Amino acid sequence: MSFRRIEDAPANKTALVRVDFNVPMADGVVSDDTRLRAALPTIQALTAKGCKVALLAHFDRPKGKRVPEMSLKPVAAPLAALLGAPVVFADDCVGADAKVAIDALPAGGVILLENTRYHAGEEKNDPELAKQIAALGDFYVNDAFSAAHRAHASTEGLAHVLPAYAGKQMERELDALEAALGTPKRPVLGIVGGAKVSTKLDLLQNLINKLDKLAIGGGMANTFLYAQGVEIGGSLAEKDMADTARAIMEAAKGKCEILLPVDVVVAKEVKPHTEARMTGLDDIGADEKILDAGEKTVRKLREAMKHSHTLIWNGPLGVFEAPPFDQATVIAAQEAAELAKAGKLIAVAGGGDTVAALHHAGVADDMTFVSTAGGAFLEWMEGKPLPGVEALKR
Repeated sequence: MSFRRIEDAPANKTALVRVDFNVPMADGVVSDDTRLRAALPTIQALTAKGCKVALLAHFDRPKGKRVPEMSLKPVAAPLAALLGAPVVFADDCVGADAKVAIDALPAGGVILLENTRYHAGEEKNDPELAKQIAALGDFYVNDAFSAAHRAHASTEGLAHVLPAYAGKQMERELDALEAALGTPKRPVLGIVGGAKVSTKLDLLQNLINKLDKLAIGGGMANTFLYAQGVEIGGSLAEKDMADTARAIMEAAKGKCEILLPVDVVVAKEVKPHTEARMTGLDDIGADEKILDAGEKTVRKLREAMKHSHTLIWNGPLGVFEAPPFDQATVIAAQEAAELAKAGKLIAVAGGGDTVAALHHAGVADDMTFVSTAGGAFLEWMEGKPLPGVEALKR
């Protein structure tokens, strides 16, 4: 995937940088600065080139109106603290006042512009709004992969008005995704978990054409087991998707080996530390629910990892929020992390539940790459073009 990077951008100019500052807030204060930290390498790379940096971001859903509690102003101070440099705040992302504030910045200065979604044209990808924003700078940098699946004025439209480059976070994301599914080192193993087949149909259909092996876990696995005639008791499953599950398995034949649980952990209720037991697929009680993969299944999955060069993971293997049904996910995650640390596996993971599960297992920092971009990561795995990324291609 060939796209323009910050190294290719001019020096001593004004960069309009799209970031993801849609951060959690509590009582008007940023409660988690992960997304602010993620933007620092891009801001620092541009200020080192003597560029003025004007940051564009959305916050929440003001739907084209000025909603005071959805202002980005509370983000400026914590960002300045992380940067160790002043961050000016502008009350709008277009217009004369914003232009005056940017012009007043010293070389290497940073300004945060107000919520792009205060303008109705943002989510409509209005070319006129894109032109008004573009008038504030010399070139555009997109560092918000998490918003790249949306064709909005500040995520896609600007790239057609100004020279466009990928920011450092975007670059890391695209390089990791290319390594996982674009031109991966084979064999490639996928792990897909989560509750429903229906929400990941496009994903499964794309992956069986890209992977060598695909392990299916979580509630999705129950649907596949049910489709094969396994008595799954009171387990969560989409029984009306049985034909679809069988069609996916048929389509995978000769291309991608599908790994389903061979043993499971069951209980009568879904709550932490409830009484549970491990069992084969032939002994699930009518009043029992499958809540995790069993030891033999995890062993097979670990073996598959050891014989793979690339792993792409989306979704936990069980109800990891309620121990002991976190064990399969934790053990598999630890195996992936060990192999990644040893340089034996390129391990790329993403999606909200997956990120939470990897943190729960204590291995998020040991994977090759963990994407925090939920919707964009999923759409990319589904093989869909992302407007914000397409606009950056050379």
